[in-house]
Amino acid sequence: MTKILLLLANGFEAVEASVFTDVLGWNKWEGDGSTEVVTVGLHNELQCTWNFTVTPEKLLHEVNLEDFDALAIPGGFEEAGFYEDAFSDAFQQVIRHFDDRKKPIATICVASLALGHSGILHNREATTYNHPTSKRLEQLQSYGAIIVNERIVKTEHVITSSNPGTAFEVAFLLLEMLTSVENTAKVKNLMGFH
Repeated sequence: MTKILLLLANGFEAVEASVFTDVLGWNKWEGDGSTEVVTVGLHNELQCTWNFTVTPEKLLHEVNLEDFDALAIPGGFEEAGFYEDAFSDAFQQVIRHFDDRKKPIATICVASLALGHSGILHNREATTYNHPTSKRLEQLQSYGAIIVNERIVKTEHVITSSNPGTAFEVAFLLLEMLTSVENTAKVKNLMGFH
């Protein structure tokens, strides 16, 4: 079984987390059956950006990172406190652990800023929220990332993306990295993506 750690910061966007649970969950039951997602956070309860509460399956100190094969991180809003968790030492150590072992890391939207903050994007191609009114691309660049203004940027084992609209694509790309093109096509078809 391929285990994916879905790392949730307080203030995360629920839709960006749910694509990972859905796509990888569909794969578990309808695809090749190989993926299992475990939701992990720093707190017993997490407040989503848009005011509902989520209980992660595990707290970070309760899991052994060596048990996991991939890391997925949804983005969130500064106003909802996202960066307090995402930039914390504990969160950053998880990112470096997966990067050191070259295990897949998939992020959506501003979650790539957590990667930048950790230092793993220095001299690597990446993107983040790229709306013309946003300062986030400049912020990512300040961490030494090489900015590529594309919807999704995959560099080695790391996926970054430019907005919430990329969420399903990122989840399917992670599934493809963990299984196969053929299996991912099957799951996409079953989920109505053509």
